[in-house]
Amino acid sequence: MDAVSLLYGRQERNWQSKANCMGVDPDLFFPERGASTREAKEVCRGCVVREDCLEYALANGEKFGIWGGLSERERRRLRRARAMARRATAAAASAS
Repeated sequence: MDAVSLLYGRQERNWQSKANCMGVDPDLFFPERGASTREAKEVCRGCVVREDCLEYALANGEKFGIWGGLSERERRRLRRARAMARRATAAAASAS
């Protein structure tokens, strides 16, 4: 069984079938705490659906693993940065 099937079950989305992680051991994307994420991120590096994967993880609140080339900590930072940008845009729009 491949990583995408294990991660998503039988329900497959179109982008998942194009992912570089197809056929890769899913354990690579869920390293033990403190273990290197380098190999998993290398699989993601040139993936044509990297953005789709990352957006899926952000939209679904994935707390663990490497998704779209980012760790949970990196996704948390990205969520915060996006929230701050939304607030700044809303504040600028309401000030106009």
